Amino acid sequence: MTGPSSDLFIGGGETGRLMAELDWARTPLGPVSEWPQSLRAAVRMVLSSRYPMLLLWGENHSQLYNDAYSALIGDKHPAALGDDVRATLAEVWDVLAPLVEEAKATAVASWVPALQLLLNRAGYREEAYFSVSHAPARDDDGRIVGVLTVCSEVTQQVIGERRLRLLRDLSVLGDGRTVDVDATGARLVGVIDDHPLDVPFAAIYLRDGTTLRRIACTGDRRHAQTLPDAVELTDPGAPAYAWGLADAAEGRATEVTDVADRLPLPAGPWDDPVRTALALPLSSADEGQPRGVLLAGVSPSRGLDEAYRSFHQLLAQQISVALRNAQEYEEERRRVEAMAELDRLKTDFFANVSHEFRTPLTLILGPLTDALADGAAPLAPVQRERVETGWRNATRLLTLVNSLLTFSSLEAGRARSDARLVDLAALTAELAGVFRAAVERAGLTLEVSCPPLPRPVAVDPVNWERIVTNLLSNALKYTFIGRIRVTLDADDEEVRLTVSDTGIGIAERDLPKLFERFHRVRGARSRSHEGTGIGLALVHELARLEGGDVRVTSQVGVGSRFTVTLPWSATHRTPVSGPTPGGRGDAARAAVEEAVGWLTEPSDAVTEPDPATRTTTDELAGARILLADDNADMRAYLTRLLTAQGWRVRAVTDGQQAFDEIHRDLPDLVLTDVMMPVMDGFDLVRRLRADPATRALPVLVLSARAGGEASVEGLSLGADDYLVKPFAAAELVARIRASIRRARDRTPAAALGGEPATAAAAPAPPSHPTPVSPVKADPAVEPVRDAVVLAPTPADPDALGDLLDVGWTYPSEPTSAAALRRDVRGVLGELDVDTDVLEDLLLAASEAMNNAVEHAQRPSRPEVRVRVQLGGGLVRISVRDFGTWRDRRPAMDRGRGALLMNAYGDVRLVSTAEGTTVTIERRLG
Repeated sequence: MTGPSSDLFIGGGETGRLMAELDWARTPLGPVSEWPQSLRAAVRMVLSSRYPMLLLWGENHSQLYNDAYSALIGDKHPAALGDDVRATLAEVWDVLAPLVEEAKATAVASWVPALQLLLNRAGYREEAYFSVSHAPARDDDGRIVGVLTVCSEVTQQVIGERRLRLLRDLSVLGDGRTVDVDATGARLVGVIDDHPLDVPFAAIYLRDGTTLRRIACTGDRRHAQTLPDAVELTDPGAPAYAWGLADAAEGRATEVTDVADRLPLPAGPWDDPVRTALALPLSSADEGQPRGVLLAGVSPSRGLDEAYRSFHQLLAQQISVALRNAQEYEEERRRVEAMAELDRLKTDFFANVSHEFRTPLTLILGPLTDALADGAAPLAPVQRERVETGWRNATRLLTLVNSLLTFSSLEAGRARSDARLVDLAALTAELAGVFRAAVERAGLTLEVSCPPLPRPVAVDPVNWERIVTNLLSNALKYTFIGRIRVTLDADDEEVRLTVSDTGIGIAERDLPKLFERFHRVRGARSRSHEGTGIGLALVHELARLEGGDVRVTSQVGVGSRFTVTLPWSATHRTPVSGPTPGGRGDAARAAVEEAVGWLTEPSDAVTEPDPATRTTTDELAGARILLADDNADMRAYLTRLLTAQGWRVRAVTDGQQAFDEIHRDLPDLVLTDVMMPVMDGFDLVRRLRADPATRALPVLVLSARAGGEASVEGLSLGADDYLVKPFAAAELVARIRASIRRARDRTPAAALGGEPATAAAAPAPPSHPTPVSPVKADPAVEPVRDAVVLAPTPADPDALGDLLDVGWTYPSEPTSAAALRRDVRGVLGELDVDTDVLEDLLLAASEAMNNAVEHAQRPSRPEVRVRVQLGGGLVRISVRDFGTWRDRRPAMDRGRGALLMNAYGDVRLVSTAEGTTVTIERRLG
């Protein structure tokens, strides 16, 4: 075709070139030269447009289109040029025909967004979506002879939005808040089942050890019967490999292409069989071991292109996240349940133990009360003082037991409120009045303002007493200057009890935890360190039990204000019948008794021993003891006990006072509690050991903190001995005597009645050591429990002792370990041995001494010899006993001797017929 006819297709791109080459004479449209002007104009418009356009002309619906449209029909182009559209798009003509005919019949253009069409343009029946407009096309005479179609494909948009909805629906379930992981899997699969166009079928497998277990599957029973229930990963088998499960379980995504042969499943908009599936690993924290596998079908109506693969990856990620969250939530729920069960058992234990305490307490308090009230056989003053101390502390113990019982009942949900109509204003004023003497004794002012309330109030008077008592006791404990104010008022909504003070205040960061049980503000200044940490928690729980609440406002250095609120609705309960329980005010009086103990300041004077108790033969008579304890009864008891030995005692209430007193007047020994206000016992020991003037001062620590960790902590800080309460008076006295004697052995002047030992009176200088003969080793070495047995070492093979070679002989007694620590610390401390190395060696040597005392049987000499050598960058400590080695009974074996000795030095042990020698060596630097 040449001439003007070919000019029609110029500028029409590749499709225009093909149209120019086409023999139109063989088509229903005839030669181009015979085309009407209207057709020519329409063709020029179509070819010049970059938008997909199709022109259908004549009764045969001949097709003329542009490059943009040719891309939409895929491999149907170029055969479609000039051909009948009813043949080209036969698979979708049933959808398009009504639209074409309507445009021709009505001469009105139409517009259909996202029209779903089935296209066979890529070798399969494809799901596609188009936005289409059909407009009538007229010939030169104005007759409608065709249709001009303008269209754009929106397949990716429609399918993308649909897939996004699926991912969003899965993410909603990804919070993990389901019963368990399996239930989460079932919910996820249920959501996927609602989107069959994108995921025709799916199954979720989770790893359980070496097994891959299916937890959920879409579809009916056919799916479940066809897919493996479980896969043993150590031997997967053919079905697992056929479905790609084994490879996916190792982290490799696998494409399964023969699904139709094993699972006949119609899918897609036109129920074509599913041919392909993907087995995808579900990611976990361990990249080499996926959490599980997602097996997902691929729609037969969509090609598995990059976008479809990415969607499947996102699907697997979303499922993995949901399952991980479910697993973590399930683990957390189990932990919470376990903690709740443990808490319940602990609460029951507290309740049972507290109940068991009441019987012996009754049998303690009853006789003590009878003895104090017995006029027929009155107690002597000394005995009365002892009995009163016992009665006060038994009463305090009963108060603690009652508090634990109340708290355990509250925790277990068994507590109840026996509401009674009471004059709440009078009751509150009465309870506050019990504290007046103690508050004024502390130098504070107590203000009470409790006017009568406008309505009667029904509360449990016992619970109310505990609330008021705990708040007032807390205020007194932490207020050192100013006042404590108690007010009770009401408005139309509620009754308010307010206890305010001008005490130390509470930091804002501690306020949220203030009502948690056992919470204590660290480092807070108080009148006493004693307490259980449940007082304010008890106030909070009791206030809630009464239908109210408690809140607090506070400012550091200004004071605190606690407010208990009771809504009027909570106070209008039906009162219980029966007699009013007795003991009103007992809890308040017990709290005041305890508070008085905080306020009892020791005398500034030294308590001198009774001259009648002093003996001229006791070389320790007149020894000066500094006692630090915040409990008044304990101070009084220890003072009586120690002065009865002929010793002079100075008592203080906290570590800071003790530290100041030591620097004013150095004692022979410091006896200190651990838990005290201002400065505790461990801090006191630490500061004394850091000061050269007090480094050698004997320190014996008393504490209610039992257990190896507490004693190791105290000894590692430099304490000479550690005694756990309750202790035997004779043992305490023996340990004090041993400590003072060892200290004086290093200072002859003190032993002859001179001044007490000071830091200046140090141990004998290294230039004049006490000679110690080395022990000849026997080649036979016996295995023991508490020391690692190594080959015997010749005595001093490396001429050790250039800088130091000194020794001591101690009695084979438990108290000798404290003396050993003092002596070794003295000689090595003078040589500036590193503090950490020194403390390690002291612990190891102490255990060696304990072993020598406990294991030596029928010793030829009732003593233990210790030798310390230093030279060549090495410290050696040898501990020798003179008995036959014996194993301790298992009940006696603490099991920590070998652990401590070998942790802090190289240990060798040589056992002979004459005795056993333990050698501990440690390199310096």
